[in-house]
Amino acid sequence: MAIAIELRGVGKRYRLGGRQESYLTLREALRSLWRRRSAASGAPLWALRNIDLEVRTDEVVGIIGRNGAGKSTLLKLITGITPPTTGSVRTRGRVGALLEVGTGFHPELTGRENVFLNAAVLGMSRREARRHFPEIVEFAEVEDFIDTPLKRYSSGMRMRLAFAVAAHIRPPIVVVDEILAVADAEFQRRCLGKMAEIGGAERTVLFVSHDLGAVARLCPRVVWIDRGQVRADGLAAEVIEQYVAATSAQNTRVDLRGSEGRIVQLVEAATVDALGAEAGPVRGDPLRIQVSFALLEEVRGLDLSVWIEDRWGHRLIDESWADRTGGVPVEDFSPGEYTVVLSIPPVLPAGQYVTGVWFGTEYDDYVKGPIMHIDVLPRVEDRQEQLVRRRVVQPPVTWELRQDRAG
Repeated sequence: MAIAIELRGVGKRYRLGGRQESYLTLREALRSLWRRRSAASGAPLWALRNIDLEVRTDEVVGIIGRNGAGKSTLLKLITGITPPTTGSVRTRGRVGALLEVGTGFHPELTGRENVFLNAAVLGMSRREARRHFPEIVEFAEVEDFIDTPLKRYSSGMRMRLAFAVAAHIRPPIVVVDEILAVADAEFQRRCLGKMAEIGGAERTVLFVSHDLGAVARLCPRVVWIDRGQVRADGLAAEVIEQYVAATSAQNTRVDLRGSEGRIVQLVEAATVDALGAEAGPVRGDPLRIQVSFALLEEVRGLDLSVWIEDRWGHRLIDESWADRTGGVPVEDFSPGEYTVVLSIPPVLPAGQYVTGVWFGTEYDDYVKGPIMHIDVLPRVEDRQEQLVRRRVVQPPVTWELRQDRAG
């Protein structure tokens, strides 16, 4: 299969501390040029260094890494927005970039006019834009406002329209940077569906996102960029596991001291294994959440609950201490320090989650809110097609099939 994107020895260097000037006169510009030649403008910063990368036609490749790792710089080099300092970048075919939703929009123009303006900025011909216009408007759900100036739109409407235009470009190479962080949960779901459609339409796709669940669902191959270099490149589940293990280990125990609480004060939260030792990201094992807290005075009928939400805010787990006794908290707690551990069967599919707690009584709320992030990795036996399914939980199940009557 042909190579669509090829990078050889690519590096990108910037300078820190350089003076940024704008709208200079000719005299000021010449003077500034002479100054730059006579003195360095700042310390060099290598955003990328020694990048070798090949992406073949029809591949869908995820790019992951921390903020500042060089992911967006890599995409800007591939799209030609900025040239490399060292090495070479070659692409075969027109590149469509979804790097910043809303680039090219003008508030004084109508939604209709902005569709054609934004389409031109993204490299779509006027004929293509005219052909896809009904689909764009329908996808953005702005039919009743398409001839209204954009300044009258809500922020959500503008984002939906911008993504709708960007998602309908038809170049052979599509580069996407955090495009899913738009609008509400329902529209994000449709964005994921559109991204899956783009990746299955004989196009080469580079997809950058911090949403590891979306990356795992959409991308068979993942490249991990770390401090400007390729740290890992391979199957999605394997690379994501390496990345989460390296970046989340320090986050599996969270210091909560200093949190305000008149009666209950949180101390720390952690994910632990069966022996109580600190555990990394969960993969096919029960999830054990440990929370340590201190009571400053005696509490009659204290209750507590632990909840887990997905990235869209859907509450998946919400378990209360009082559930053990039919919903009636009967314990009286004396002042002191306590640790509680909640063990949850391995039912959550791969993804990132937020866990939180509530402490209180029938009459008072003492502490409530999120306390830590949790990463659940794909299980070893999960196939790529299993990761694409949009399910809230993934319980272990058994199947039985029998023939009750012969045909």
